[in-house]
Amino acid sequence: MKLFPMMVYAVAWLACSTGAVTKPNVVIIYGDDVGFADVGVNGSKMIPTPNIDKLATGGINFTDGHCSASTCTPSRFSMLTGIHAFRYNARILPPDAPLLIPLDRLTLPQMFRQAGYTTGVIGKWHLGIGKSGVKTDWNGKVKPGPLEIGFDYSFLLPSTNDRVPCVYLKGRRVVNLDPSDPLYVGKKLADVQVAGSTQYPDGKTNREAMTYYQSTHGHDNSVINGIGRIGYQSGGKSALWNDETISDVFVGEARSFIAANKDRPFFLYFASQDIHVPRAPHPRFKGKTELGYRGDAMVQFDWTVGQIMKTLRKHGLAENTIVIFSSDNGPTYDDGYVDGTEVECSKEELDRGHDGSGIWRGGKYQIYEGGTRVPLIISWPARIKPGTSDAMVNQIDFMASFADLVGVELPAKEGIDSRNMLPTFLGESDKGHTYMIEESWGLALRHHEWKYVGPAKPKWPKGRDPIQPSLFNLKDDPSEQNNIIAKHPEKAAELKELLEKMKGKAGIRSIL
Repeated sequence: MKLFPMMVYAVAWLACSTGAVTKPNVVIIYGDDVGFADVGVNGSKMIPTPNIDKLATGGINFTDGHCSASTCTPSRFSMLTGIHAFRYNARILPPDAPLLIPLDRLTLPQMFRQAGYTTGVIGKWHLGIGKSGVKTDWNGKVKPGPLEIGFDYSFLLPSTNDRVPCVYLKGRRVVNLDPSDPLYVGKKLADVQVAGSTQYPDGKTNREAMTYYQSTHGHDNSVINGIGRIGYQSGGKSALWNDETISDVFVGEARSFIAANKDRPFFLYFASQDIHVPRAPHPRFKGKTELGYRGDAMVQFDWTVGQIMKTLRKHGLAENTIVIFSSDNGPTYDDGYVDGTEVECSKEELDRGHDGSGIWRGGKYQIYEGGTRVPLIISWPARIKPGTSDAMVNQIDFMASFADLVGVELPAKEGIDSRNMLPTFLGESDKGHTYMIEESWGLALRHHEWKYVGPAKPKWPKGRDPIQPSLFNLKDDPSEQNNIIAKHPEKAAELKELLEKMKGKAGIRSIL
């Protein structure tokens, strides 16, 4: 596929005093489990988000913007590769999983590097680290990881905050690790019962060790910082993170990365741990909402956005930096901890009057709109005129779109599901996708207001009924309450056939 020539867009880049063209920096601020209506500009009344709202009023707020899947690992995989996660059977990764992204695939950071950018990732990773079939050595060089797939700088929460290991990874080394207290990670307690390493309580047999708050389901393996986790860890006591200061640490790293690269174009993927469980906002944010730890963690995340924007302004970079704010999937409430969320069983999407997905049905883990329709805000003061767009767009298209922007021709076999939506992302077109896949345990296909949902057997949360083939009209029924497949069998058959075609190995870009 031949992309639009670089010269079409280069004229919009700022000129330096020397007359040279300056490429825009690109910063992706990625939330975790942040629903469409968890931000004020999209309807939140109970969670103040002034910094996110300010970003939206200065850029484009997409009301039909999507991540590719309704769970974290698949969405992150797709955004960084331009490939739908189902092609690699990608699911939520367990602790100590190997690197999911193939080393021979072109990635978003590699594409930016080809264009002369310095690339960095700060925050939650959850895409695996290490080689398949080889036990990761957390006491040595931990690889392959972000540095092997295109990032120049990496500071990570290696898995996710409810899973071990509960340490930071800078580059290929665990931060502040004491060699006399070696770090081991495993799925079973027996895997980490190593003499000479700190032993942490097992939540299955020692629930009283969960002093921060109790778990509601799962999250009862190693108890670290008074919080039960998924998976077991021993050792690494000096390297443990403090759950309440993770955001401060990540913001500090972002400030340093921006300052170090202020004189050259950079791409920064900033992946916050907020508002994923265990929600543990800094004490200065506790009590800022009436929604317990979840609402307070969202206020903390809004502060994080404000600090990144403040840093860009400090270095004179705000005008020519593309800032993207979004999330990896829709909202969830009780996701394993007694953390102050209060959701009635009969109204599982409603937390004391707050619905994180707004009018859209469902959230994390679900195939319905609330699972993938997330906040998507794009700001570039030098180029983008503020406004709102109802174009149907997807994070998976960042690969092809930014390749166009920076003048990299995307090979036909790379980013096979990523389509060039640059004019729409920049607000220069109101044309969105005609067809778009949504992914959960199964797949759905959007066609304008029509949505076909294929059959699936949800594995999580437990107890979910199998999903039957369904057809919805989002214009008439935005909350997906009425399955009209019996009334429109021809439309359902048409979308089912196209979905099967789009699942083909060649990728979506080759057929649409």
